[in-house]
Amino acid sequence: MATPARRLASHLLLSLVAATTLVPFLWMVLASFKPLAEVEQLSPLPSVWQPANYVRVFDRIPFARYYFNSLFVAAWVTFLQCLTSAMAAFAFARLRWPLRDGVFRLYLATLMIPGVVTMIPNYTLMVKLHMLDSYSGLIVPAAFSAFGTFLLRQFMLTIPPALDEAASMDGATPWQVFWDVVLPLARPGLITLAIFTFMGNYGSFFWPLVLIKSEHLRTLPIGMLFFDTNYGRQTNLIMAASVMNIIPLVVLFLVSQKFLVRGIQLGAVKG
Repeated sequence: MATPARRLASHLLLSLVAATTLVPFLWMVLASFKPLAEVEQLSPLPSVWQPANYVRVFDRIPFARYYFNSLFVAAWVTFLQCLTSAMAAFAFARLRWPLRDGVFRLYLATLMIPGVVTMIPNYTLMVKLHMLDSYSGLIVPAAFSAFGTFLLRQFMLTIPPALDEAASMDGATPWQVFWDVVLPLARPGLITLAIFTFMGNYGSFFWPLVLIKSEHLRTLPIGMLFFDTNYGRQTNLIMAASVMNIIPLVVLFLVSQKFLVRGIQLGAVKG
């Protein structure tokens, strides 16, 4: 059992780590209210609070359009990735077919390939499919995930196989077993995957930067580049746009943190 002194030391250490994590976030929020000349000064508080920075963001770039594009792409990728990952996980966890485990290991091995390596082949594929500079080009390549398949497979392995057998004896097809029996029971894993996927794709930068040329298709991370011009970097406006950019992620975390923690715990039960 930990002594009071050790508990106090642990709490102090955790508090220090938590404070260190919060410092960049607080600096971003405070910098978003500063005049440009004060952004790089050491003083944490602005001498003159400028909430008008948030209005100027909308004046300088089509912020609402970029906001919509980021949410639209992230939502579609989340939906498609959850669907395809669940179907693949069901095949690897519940169906019996030759070389299943070997194929699954090869599939998992793709997690070791850096995203930069697949960027050029993906770009070439988008050219062949005429998906350059389009929503579909942003969404389709991200609709499949080896990590999502692995995560949901772990959940499906915790579901008793007797449920599949009972459903099959009642005449259910494999698709009905997947859709009506297994998928509802894997809901904590689906929610966890949906949160990770949305967060990962909402802030995606390199792929939209490579693929998108039209102004009306730019996502928010790309749009914020236009605050850094040949005439200077408007850091205070970048911070204001960044604060507004993370609002959906903060709301998503606050709403779903219970499911997120529970989903991660359940996913770690079965190896």
